[in-house]
Amino acid sequence: MTDDLLLLRARELWVELAGTPVEFRPSGGTQVVVAPGSRLCPPSWTGIVRIGGAAIVAAPSVRVAGMVADAVRTMSQEELFDIACLRAVLPVLDVLGPASLFYLDREGFLPAYEGTGVERLPIGDGSLAALLTLAGEEEAGESGLEDISSPAFCIRRGDEVVAAAGYRSWPRSVAQLSVLVAPDCRGRRLARAVVSAAVAHALDAALLPQWRARPHSSRRVAVALGFRELGAQLSVRLGDSLVGRSR
Repeated sequence: MTDDLLLLRARELWVELAGTPVEFRPSGGTQVVVAPGSRLCPPSWTGIVRIGGAAIVAAPSVRVAGMVADAVRTMSQEELFDIACLRAVLPVLDVLGPASLFYLDREGFLPAYEGTGVERLPIGDGSLAALLTLAGEEEAGESGLEDISSPAFCIRRGDEVVAAAGYRSWPRSVAQLSVLVAPDCRGRRLARAVVSAAVAHALDAALLPQWRARPHSSRRVAVALGFRELGAQLSVRLGDSLVGRSR
């Protein structure tokens, strides 16, 4: 699959998630739309997604859409995902992200799970509960591992699961990957092994693997497996009053 086809499939996904007619403009830049039911972000938030050299913004109301459109009109793609730049022109109350968006095709996949003792657990298996508890509520929620619709691929230390990965089926035949490693087992390439097994399963099912990476360590694993960074995602919750400084 070429980079152009990966871009196209990624853009088709996020356009569908926007929930209203919108496009990643071929000429680049940012299109802002009103989409209160958008799945780009939590309800009442504003979602920003860039794929390639173009971005889309889904705002929860006409007022917010106008405010954002005015603010981002002269912003570069880099500034759009720079929290300090956004806070300078918009009343940002809260932020989720930004997360880098990585995608992978079979031709670019660099598998790293063979011979690592990765075990496949059936969907709904309760063996992940201890790992989720050990990681803590925030990290477990961030991982998305509780919501996977695929089998879980794990590594054990004795009877205890210390690393696990899987994916959730998204629209447009996309597999949204999730991974979690026990805090005292990180830095041992366990994430690479379990994610690699999950990716192989997704590719065999003709799905497009997607990885939303925030920490540098997560990005490093993505690159090691052959993923290509094609964009970014950011969600912001905005207040009612415009920031006084104009651009």
